[in-house]
Amino acid sequence: MKVAISGKGGVGKTTICAMMASALSLRNRAVIALDADPDANLAAALGVPVADHPIALSEMGDMIADRTGSKDGYGGYFKLNPKVDDIPEKYSLRVQNVRLLVLGGVKEGGAGCICPATALIKALLSYLILSGDESIIMDMEAGIEHLGRATAQSMDALVIVVDENPWSIQTARRIRKLAGNLGMSKLFAIVNRVEESTDLTRIARELEDIPIIGEIPYDARLRAGIVQMTQQGAMEPLEGFSEHLDAVEKILSQLDNTL
Repeated sequence: MKVAISGKGGVGKTTICAMMASALSLRNRAVIALDADPDANLAAALGVPVADHPIALSEMGDMIADRTGSKDGYGGYFKLNPKVDDIPEKYSLRVQNVRLLVLGGVKEGGAGCICPATALIKALLSYLILSGDESIIMDMEAGIEHLGRATAQSMDALVIVVDENPWSIQTARRIRKLAGNLGMSKLFAIVNRVEESTDLTRIARELEDIPIIGEIPYDARLRAGIVQMTQQGAMEPLEGFSEHLDAVEKILSQLDNTL
């Protein structure tokens, strides 16, 4: 299962990404969790203490220069196909069956220019998505800029998180257009923070041709993920969130059946 998760900022996509990765891990499935949001919070949502949060790959200047052969940030020549096959093992943080990689933001050096960090991250994504055997859950920013055409088409699905806010629906439709431009055909929506008063019929209508694959109930206590990391580095569910874990399990089962 290779799934990218996107949506408007603030809808809870990072939390849901962590829930999905955690649920897969608790199923004893190997998972690579990719944090591709410049505002990286996936480590916290997976229950990792702040002191143990991994450094973003885009900030590892010496490693990027070594892999790409770049002399500085933008000028000069550098490799567009750097060695990346050892990066998941060397630079990931393992939480039980999850290996977390923080990609970080990528910046262009000018019009028509691609920087060494971008080249490294895109090469890594291609390697993981096209060659890897593990499940991939990828936390995107509000868009799919990290994905090129080949990697986008090789993802099994793009899941867009929305809530009742009409702006989240508008963002979902914009993401759908971007995904279509890259040839991604399997798009789904998850409705987050669902209460009794939530008008799911209206949301489904406004999403148009993006099918809703699941709903996550609202809970004021939910500020991050639904797991915590033990002192031994294992993952365990937090008490009181069995309903949320069940909802995510249903979503994963539907994705398994659909994909």
